Amino acid sequence: MATVIITGSSGLIGSEAVRHYAAQGWDVHGVDNNMRAVFFGPAGDTTGVRDELIRSVAHFTHHDIDVRDRDGVLKLITDLRPALVIHCAAQPSHDRARDMPFVDFDVNAVGTLNLLEAVRIAAPEAVFILMSTNKVYGDAPNELPLVELETRWDYADKSNQDGIAEDFRVDRCLHSLFGASKLAADVVAQEYGKYFGLRTGIFRGGCLTGPRHAAVELHGFLSYLVKVAVSDEEYTIIGYKGKQVRDQIHSSDVVAAFDAFYSDPRPGEVYNLGGGRGNSASVLECMAALETRLDRPVRRRYVDEPRIGDHICYISDLGKLRSHFPEWDVRRSLPEILDELVEQELAMRDQ
Repeated sequence: MATVIITGSSGLIGSEAVRHYAAQGWDVHGVDNNMRAVFFGPAGDTTGVRDELIRSVAHFTHHDIDVRDRDGVLKLITDLRPALVIHCAAQPSHDRARDMPFVDFDVNAVGTLNLLEAVRIAAPEAVFILMSTNKVYGDAPNELPLVELETRWDYADKSNQDGIAEDFRVDRCLHSLFGASKLAADVVAQEYGKYFGLRTGIFRGGCLTGPRHAAVELHGFLSYLVKVAVSDEEYTIIGYKGKQVRDQIHSSDVVAAFDAFYSDPRPGEVYNLGGGRGNSASVLECMAALETRLDRPVRRRYVDEPRIGDHICYISDLGKLRSHFPEWDVRRSLPEILDELVEQELAMRDQ
């Protein structure tokens, strides 16, 4: 039985990966110390997901280890000798990074280095997957010519219609401290592939979403919007007239991309991973879709000043990923994702 270690195993992507690999018969080991509750308070607590995984998933073992614990990480890798490591643990918020810069960098950058070096020492044949972020590009995508449409911003130049590709620049721009710490992790993971020959794959996620997201206002846009809308609370639109665009990808499609890379790893490669143009939508368009589903308006207020470093229009160019792994594609459409999130939130309110 092959062994996989998944960090951030109680989070959105981590828990999806736990269930996927357990269903495939793997020996699954999750690493999660509920730092999301430290970052975001009770709304970010993931212990419920952890307990559900322990209770319901066969061949799953939970480890309450902090990725900043270098000795603990090395011991785990040495003891288990995994065939696959999926690193999803992170501090994921721009705003929280500003308030806790050392914690942010130590979790995102140093924690990644701890895992990479442990794999190099104790399991050099393992495939290592890093869940990176499109924030490694900073606010440079905002320099592309844009056109303002009725409900969204979009790329003005037809050559940009497929979105941001992996060769888009990552420096000489504003990232936020979160974007900088994730870029450090991204580059060091590439280096362990290119320099040491480890089988590292780096996935720069767009807006990741799904039914097990402990969404809060500072992280988890779509799930949080659904939660607010179903509860008939007021959603705060921050800047850009609510026309800022993101491409949404379901957690199951993210894990499928990891699986494709594991089957044919290319050391040190980076891939943009989002919903692509087909799953792109603005805040206003997502609100309109929810209003149709709920048959009532979504309450809102508007703050004109955008978040520092926020993207105006970001769509992931999936051409490289599709070219390298033609068996992979986005399977879950945005309407299907919204239906699932609304149904889940309504069910939780009825409990």
